[in-house]
Formats: sequence, structure tokens, C-alpha cells
Amino acid sequence: MGTEAADVTTSTYKLVGFKNFIRQNPLSDKFSVKSFHHIEFWCNDATNTSRRFSWGLGMPLVAKSDLSTGNSSHASYLLTSGTLNFLFTAPYSPSIMTTDDVITKTAIPSFSHTKCREFTASHGLAVRAVAVEVEDAEKAFGVSVANGAKPVYGPVRLGDGKDVVLAEVELYGDVVLRYVSFNSDDVKKNVKFLPLFEEVEKTSSFMELDYGIRKLDHAVGNVPELAPAVDYVKAFTGFHEFAEFAAEDVGTSESGLNSVVLACNNENVLIPMNEPVYGTKRKSQIQTYLEHNEGAGVQHLALASEDIFRTLREMRKKNNVGGFEFMPAPPPTYYRNLKKRVGDVLSDEQINECEELGILVDRDDQGTLLQIFTKPVGDRPTIFIEIIQRVGCMLKDDEGKLQQKAGCGGFGKGNFSELFKSIEEYEKTLEARSTAEPTAAA
Repeated sequence: MGTEAADVTTSTYKLVGFKNFIRQNPLSDKFSVKSFHHIEFWCNDATNTSRRFSWGLGMPLVAKSDLSTGNSSHASYLLTSGTLNFLFTAPYSPSIMTTDDVITKTAIPSFSHTKCREFTASHGLAVRAVAVEVEDAEKAFGVSVANGAKPVYGPVRLGDGKDVVLAEVELYGDVVLRYVSFNSDDVKKNVKFLPLFEEVEKTSSFMELDYGIRKLDHAVGNVPELAPAVDYVKAFTGFHEFAEFAAEDVGTSESGLNSVVLACNNENVLIPMNEPVYGTKRKSQIQTYLEHNEGAGVQHLALASEDIFRTLREMRKKNNVGGFEFMPAPPPTYYRNLKKRVGDVLSDEQINECEELGILVDRDDQGTLLQIFTKPVGDRPTIFIEIIQRVGCMLKDDEGKLQQKAGCGGFGKGNFSELFKSIEEYEKTLEARSTAEPTAAA
């Protein structure tokens, strides 16, 4: 490619904090990035895990690759809502495979039985791949590796016409940044998701779920040290700094974090990363995550809704019947002050609905953000889901269509302290139970 590998041994990144950060877009991408394509979770049971997310988030099962499609390597189930794609993958026994099966039937060519089992043993239920659609996955991989990215899986052409390309580089920890490209829009439309996935027939009301979630807004990672992680990703992607927050911006009296948001040129792909801070009264939630996840990984996925009130009403109906639980709502004083802060954007009825549903509201100089967080979605206090709706920042694109500016309303800076307090209280309940003396059996 003619591009020398980037030297990231000396950090060029310096955290300046929210007040001193000046947002600018230098259009510095090293290859053309379009949008998020999908998120892949590695797990031990793809059937039940995917059904729980489907029920809890209102995302129907639309495609599959498993024994019924001729894939004897792994089971993979795709849930979709709007442009949001969640893929859940679990391994079959390697003893049932043949070499031909691996070559011709494995829907995700980078899948590895050994790595998948090691991954789930180390991290539990977690994100393996953050996939982005690029103009040319082969070029993106080559440029990335030439600029310091650690290669994980080289470009491979998929499908009968070899019209789909997939490649992977390391993002952080055991998480990969997966590049996907299609030779044309027609190819993308015809393959539905990826070659060798088969469409699932809508045979029950379970397939008709829709709670209003429309896309992945951002995917947040936790890392031990922010500066080298930011330098590494910026060096091989060219992504620019979109926002940042220091501990004094978003912490509480007990704990905190430092955070940077990276974005591609069109800012459709937002990748925030957090690091723990030390010396606080309580251990940073980021440090707790890193311990339970056994290293860096995806902390949460922010899912954008077209109507957060409808989404939350549907999700809360499923709380105790296979869905997801939410973090405790802030105190009534939070909502009493809300009218002063966003009364010009939200009606009294909407503010009352925010209180009823436990929705947090924040704003920046451009727009307003409504958000809420689930409790961790697996056994470990690690990955969770954020539901958001952005209000405002509507601009016309090159074709004259109204589009919402990326990051409208910010990332909840004004709500971080409330979120931290909720997490701190949640962690205290876990600590109290883990240190309580066992009671004698009845």
C-alpha cells in the first residue's frame, strides 16, 4: 500500500476535558467508511441468547446459519430492527465437522472453535466483533495493517460471485473491528446480510416484534489505558476525536472515568472508549468491568429509537418475563428540575412520561438527548444496553434530504453522575450479598 506503519510508542493524544475540547472534523479517514454493519456476540447458546434479546428489544429473527442450513461449524442467528443488526454465534462440536464443511458452509469464515470457547470462558456473554461497512474491505484491511493495526483475519471473498469481502483487525482486547464491503448496492440487497445466511420465514407473532429501535448509535469500549488505545485506533483508521470527557466532567464524589469518542468522516460510526480513574473513594466502574471481563471489551451499545417512550413502554412490559431490567431511576428532584432545563423541547406530558419510565434527559448547544440504561445483560457486571433518542440538529444532506447530525444532544454528560450513582448503588448490593455470612440450610 506504500504506507509505513504508524509509530504509537509515544502517545500523541492528550486529554483536555469537555470544557477545553474543540470539535472539528478534519476528514482524515484513511479509507472510506459508510456505517455500522452489525454487532456479533459470541456465546455458548445462540438459540436462547438471541431469543432473549429478540423479546427484550423487539428485534425479530430474520436470518440464520446453523445445522438446518448446512453449517456444522457454528450456529448464528441474526436479529434486525431498522438498520441495527445483532448476530449471536455459538460453536457446535468440532467433532462433527469435516474440512469441506469448514470451507463451504461456515457463514463467518473468521470463526474459530478454539477462540470462541476461550473467549466465552474469559468474558462470558460479550461482543466479539464491531462490524462496519466500508467501500472496499480489502483496501481497508491493507491500509489498516500498514498503519499499525494488528491483523486478525485477512480479506476473504464470499458468495457465489465473490461479491462480498470480509476482513478483521484487532480493535481492543479480544474485540475485532470487522470490515464488510459489497461490490454493489444490488449485491447488498440480494444477500440480505451475508452469503450463506438463509432468510427465516415469519411463522409466528414472535417474528413481528418491533419496539421502535432503528439503529446503532455508538459502541463503547472499556480499556485499561486511554491514550495508547486512542492513538492505536486513530493511527490505522484516521478517525477523528468527536468528543471527550475527563473525570471532573462526569464523575461523582466516589468514582469516575475518562472518555474519548472517535468518529469516521461522515460520523455515522462513533466509537467511544473509557478508562478507569484511580484514587477515588470507590473503585471505578470501568475497573470493575475490566476485572470481570478479564480485560478490555465492549461496555455498552447505544441503540437509537424513533420513539423512546414507546420503546421503553414495550421493554418494561418484558422486564420480568425474559426481557431486560433497567438501572434505578433518579430521584423526583431530578424531574422537578427538568422543566427548567428542557421545557422548551419537551412538553409537560413528555417530562412526566420521562419520570414514569425513568428516562434521563440531557442537552448540548445543538440538541437534546433522551437516554436510559439497562442493568448488565449477562451473568457478569459487564456489558449493558443504552436506549436513546436524539432530538434536533436536522440538516439537509447533499441530496436535499433532512438528516440528523451525529451526536446531537451529546453523550449524556449531565447525566453521568446520575448513572454513576445508580451503578454505585447496584454494585453495593452485589458487595453486600457477596460479603454476607452464609445462612444455615433449613
